[in-house]
Amino acid sequence: MESLLTKSVDNVLKKIKNEALGGEIYIENTQTFKIVVEPDRIDEIHTGDETGLAIRIIEPNFATNFYTTHVEPKILSKKFSIPFNKENNSLGEEKLSERLQFLEEIKKHILKEPCIKHYKIIFVETKKQVFIFLPEKEPVSEERKYIRVGCLVVAEKDGKIERGYESLGYLLSFEEIKNREDFILIGKKASELAKKMLFAKRAPAGVMPVILAGEAGGTMIHEAVGHGLEADHAEEGFSVYSGRLGEKVASEHITVIDDPCLFPLYGSYQYDDEGFPAKKVVLIENGYLKNFLYDKLTALKYGKEPNGHGRRESFKHIPIPRMANTYIAKGPHNPEEILKSIDKGLLVKKMGGGEVNPLTGDFVFEVREGYYIEKGEIAYMVKGATLVGNGPEVLKKIDMVGNDLSFEAGTCGKDGQGVPVSDGQPTLRIPELTVGGTLS
Repeated sequence: MESLLTKSVDNVLKKIKNEALGGEIYIENTQTFKIVVEPDRIDEIHTGDETGLAIRIIEPNFATNFYTTHVEPKILSKKFSIPFNKENNSLGEEKLSERLQFLEEIKKHILKEPCIKHYKIIFVETKKQVFIFLPEKEPVSEERKYIRVGCLVVAEKDGKIERGYESLGYLLSFEEIKNREDFILIGKKASELAKKMLFAKRAPAGVMPVILAGEAGGTMIHEAVGHGLEADHAEEGFSVYSGRLGEKVASEHITVIDDPCLFPLYGSYQYDDEGFPAKKVVLIENGYLKNFLYDKLTALKYGKEPNGHGRRESFKHIPIPRMANTYIAKGPHNPEEILKSIDKGLLVKKMGGGEVNPLTGDFVFEVREGYYIEKGEIAYMVKGATLVGNGPEVLKKIDMVGNDLSFEAGTCGKDGQGVPVSDGQPTLRIPELTVGGTLS
């Protein structure tokens, strides 16, 4: 690594150009600011500031040499002429006061009722500056400012304990979100959900129609379908979609898209972490499999073009194919029409955690917020429900797609790396799906 670091940028890029299939010099500075508050105290205040450099060289046999190191910003600024925009990341009184005031506004809207026993609000602000040097191309740079706020509320009544959780994340600065109503009311929504859960009934079990509301986000699509469309899985035979380009893999009502250009969604960016421009990719169109998400290495291996989806958690990680903002496109149906079409079934408004087998698409997901439907109306709230099925099979069954569309922000984990993503969907009707709960 030291020998490479002592070379000029031009010499390293010349080595990549003349001796390798590809590669890049990737430089990054990341500043983080985190505050955690509880009802009567500040639980945590944390700042971080990390700068590093990575050099990747893809050999003619597709083996990858990867070198990474921490480097002082002033050294990089001098050696590579990088104009780091280094804002003051210290716990200055003004910066801290502004953010604490914002959190106090959130706290004001949390329900003040005896059943609300505790809450925690987590605020995370991240600024990432990325610089990528490529052979025979102009260097690319991008500044990404992320905000993530989550609120967990605990409710208790007659010894029964329930929780409500809400979170929001966007590619926006603090100044852009500090007065937004959706952020200010996040605690109110979490506490209302926790209170409602105290009166929820046990979910019935069995095979039944299920409606996934737009508010549910695209968690199931992301986990049970999306990972199988990433090229390292799909091209190498580790996906149910391997070798199926051009085939009908879903209902004609289903179009699945990944688009990093949907600013300010949490998974957005101008360039991927290999320096390729972000690009909208239609993965499934009217039920037919059209494309996969490629990074440079997988594209080289299989004779394809990279499509702006090579991502990495940080300079310490190698880029791999990843989703960004993945969603099912809108359809023609009114969500109310979809609800009215169900005699008895389950309405899912929020998804919880779960498990997925990426090779088969089999899944089990918890339902964080769900309601039992009777005669086209919401009858009562349920708890303890799970959804059991197979992602590709669910896509084939969906027969009504709403004209709404909602997204949910999250951090996607893969191969030990976490990256910001958003998952979205309209309201969807699945005519039959196995619901775990209690047998009546």
